[in-house]
Amino acid sequence: MVSTDDYTGEVSPGGAPDVRRAGCLTVTKVAVDPDMSNNCYLLHCRETGERVLVDAAAEPERLLELIGEGPLTSIVTTHQHWDHHRALAAVKAAHPGATVVAGTPDADAIEEQTGVDVERRVGAGDKVAVGTCDLHVIPLAGHTPGSIALLLDDEAVSAHPHLFTGDSLFPGGPGRTTSPEDFTSLMDDLEEKVFGRLPDATWFYPGHGNDSTLGAERGSVAEWRARGW
Repeated sequence: MVSTDDYTGEVSPGGAPDVRRAGCLTVTKVAVDPDMSNNCYLLHCRETGERVLVDAAAEPERLLELIGEGPLTSIVTTHQHWDHHRALAAVKAAHPGATVVAGTPDADAIEEQTGVDVERRVGAGDKVAVGTCDLHVIPLAGHTPGSIALLLDDEAVSAHPHLFTGDSLFPGGPGRTTSPEDFTSLMDDLEEKVFGRLPDATWFYPGHGNDSTLGAERGSVAEWRARGW
């Protein structure tokens, strides 16, 4: 069950991380790069010691300090945009045993931009282990073709799901898209795979800015679709 804590998810570049515990899992959120203010998330299974990093966005020295001695088992990149993987090469070099993970349609672009091999290309139905916990991969095409979200939905760990959404879902709306077709694709995926399947209590962690819950956003979904962004 989620422990009682003062986690808010409100972080800023150069500031302290925010940390919460959910059963055997610790989630640490940190913001990097004053210009882009990317969120990076370290998930740590306290039963096995294993760690997974979601988006090695920037400031590798800070991320490596956050990771500590590891073991770091996976580095997940939620999508191909440059601001989400600038520290990937350095983190991988420091933890060569960590598996680099990304959505299949974005994997080639990530390799070209970073010079790092995407060793595991994932899609619907795949899982990323964090020690004794599993993150379920949810493809959300639209912000980029291969954007993914990661869902922790395990009652032994938490009474409510936790969802890492990259740049596909934020408080206040979906991620940016560049064509009507991409917008429709993203909204369809969000409505079907996220809002249509997960409860209001689901806490989500975006790639920039503050967290929210699906319940806080659900009433605005029709408005998002109508406004077209």
